[in-house]
Amino acid sequence: MGWECIVKHLFVFGLGYTGQRFAGLMAKEGYRISGTSRSNEVCQRLTDDGIDCRLFDGSEPVAASLLDDVTDILLSIPPNVEGDIVYHTMAGELMDRAGQFNWVGYLSTTGVYGDHQGGLVDETTPESPSTERGDKRVLAEAQWQSLCELGGLPVHIFRLAGIYGPGSNQLEKLIAGKAKRRIKPGQVFSRIHVDDLCAILQASIKAPNPGRVYNVCDDEAVPPQDVVTYAARLLNMEPPEEIAFNPDDMTPMGLSFFAESKRVSNERVKTELGYEFQYPTYREGLKALLPSITGNR
Repeated sequence: MGWECIVKHLFVFGLGYTGQRFAGLMAKEGYRISGTSRSNEVCQRLTDDGIDCRLFDGSEPVAASLLDDVTDILLSIPPNVEGDIVYHTMAGELMDRAGQFNWVGYLSTTGVYGDHQGGLVDETTPESPSTERGDKRVLAEAQWQSLCELGGLPVHIFRLAGIYGPGSNQLEKLIAGKAKRRIKPGQVFSRIHVDDLCAILQASIKAPNPGRVYNVCDDEAVPPQDVVTYAARLLNMEPPEEIAFNPDDMTPMGLSFFAESKRVSNERVKTELGYEFQYPTYREGLKALLPSITGNR
């Protein structure tokens, strides 16, 4: 399919934080946007904003007619123990239409690599998850990759680091009094600003390579307490007291992040997609977010 000569329609399964941000970016490119949410409130708000949003919780497929002129699909719904809920309800319909789509993107996680004790991983590193969350993602990736290999669905896998951006960042957590400096020796995380994430997806849509896997993270993995300290400096605040890592004081999601320590290579998105990061580290990302946050105080 030619990039310029067709009417472009993006369907997003899971119009959450990233899905909505990506939808906004692609709307500026002239895309028609539609998709799903499991929330009536979200669907109504997005419909009011001109996005055709339908309720979907995986119990029933979406109406096949909603896909009639779709050219690109983003899959952004967390899996369950049986894998991806879109796969289980829509795989047959999507396979029947495989030739219709230019690009299908599945948002996974770098958690599929497991714990490497601060070592470097890239897309060739074997999957070895150490958490239930990672296990679910490995299963979901395999489900979608099977449709690419067997049925020609143009699936691309994006393994995401921890996402931050407007409305979800350490600056706002500090202002709200919710930021913590948990210390776990040897712990490092990779991160990605949501706008870089969305731009990488956009770059892939413009140069599809079905079956390819991409790590999506910035250039620098650092201990989590360093990000909090830097955010406090930007706000001219005293950082919170350092506290020792305690698994009993963690949410399941937070615990899954602290269960693994690794540095993630982003060379493939740079070399194959030609992507140049807007926010190569958390420093640039937090600095860019600062005016909108301090202006509202």
